[in-house]
Order: sequence, then structure tokens, then C-alpha cells
Amino acid sequence: MEFSKRLRELRKEKNETQVQTAKAIEVTERQYQRFEAGENYPGFENLCALADHFSVSLDYLSGRTDKR
Repeated sequence: MEFSKRLRELRKEKNETQVQTAKAIEVTERQYQRFEAGENYPGFENLCALADHFSVSLDYLSGRTDKR
């Protein structure tokens, strides 16, 4: 699965808005929107923050595996 789709799916599973997720990982709302739109990819620190926030592995978040 594509990173941006996986990210959107995880956020919706958690019933969060983009604003809530952006605040949780300490990025701007626009920056997070770009992640979900596939316009930009997060750096390593933000990837780790997203994986921790959603309690998944980096491989799952990046779409390399379907095993959480």
C-alpha cells in the first residue's frame, strides 16, 4: 500500500483529524496534509513519530509489510 494511503487509513482508524495528528507529532497542519496527499514525505524523525503515534512499525507505515 502506498505511504499516503496507509497514513490516511491509520489516522481514520484512530478517529483523528489531520490537525490532531499534526499536533501529536509536532508538525504544521499543512506539512501533515502534504504527507497524506503524497506531495511530500516525512523525514526520519517524523516517520518515527508517526509510527509511535499509531503504534505500528516503520515497515507497516511505509507499506513494506501488512504486518503491524
